[in-house]
Amino acid sequence: MCRWAAYFGEAVFLEDIITAPCHSLIAQSHCAQEAKSPTNGDGFGLAWYGDRPEPGLYRDILPAWSDPNLKSLCRQIKSGLFLAHVRASTGGATSRMNCHPFISGRWSFMHNGQIGAFEKIRRALENSLCDAVFDQREGTTDSELFFLLMIDEGLSEDPQGAVSRATSRVLEASRRAGLEPALKLTAAFSDGQALYAVRYATDDHAPTLYTSVFRNGAGRCIVSEPFDRDGGEWQAIPPSSFVTMTADGMGIRPFAPAANKLALVG
Repeated sequence: MCRWAAYFGEAVFLEDIITAPCHSLIAQSHCAQEAKSPTNGDGFGLAWYGDRPEPGLYRDILPAWSDPNLKSLCRQIKSGLFLAHVRASTGGATSRMNCHPFISGRWSFMHNGQIGAFEKIRRALENSLCDAVFDQREGTTDSELFFLLMIDEGLSEDPQGAVSRATSRVLEASRRAGLEPALKLTAAFSDGQALYAVRYATDDHAPTLYTSVFRNGAGRCIVSEPFDRDGGEWQAIPPSSFVTMTADGMGIRPFAPAANKLALVG
């Protein structure tokens, strides 16, 4: 599965998290320690916020460790809120449209996990989207589709509720197909004002998630795997948790799929 890192706080150079640390995201792209696969070489992406409401986006299909443009951008760009992702495909071709983060207006989203038996429920989930949201579909991954389900469920007004209801739609689609629901969901997303993350799985093996204060309180990181085990005090986020980071601090709340099942078209 994938590796990712996100940051919220005072503006810092992207390289301080993505390329410079001893176990940076670039290092994790070819030598992850807490992933099912140590190699995450199926593309990468960055989304960062600056003076405009919508994020900047850079994605490519090269392995992150071999792209000099990525290193140059990380050295020059400074941001107080950014998301970075290295991909290990669990489905979907290696293409720019399938690389995370995904963008919709001011929102950005990236994911480490998988919708089990996605090929058997993909059509039902896509058919359940309203036309305006379905028209945003560019790639073929389960991750992008989950992001669109969140948008369809009112992400802008209710971030945690939208994730909860999207999760319920995936689980219900599996049940309707006669399958045992299997979802692994460790994701981060932002509207440029706050940073959110969720850690959830239908089994006891939710993908890892950690957070730590960065540079004596200048900001806070949330990552799938620590990038500096010697220099930071990393806190593991419990399974079935929803994280919110704002200028006022960080909060962690319980997370569960919505109780009310929404009807699926098809």
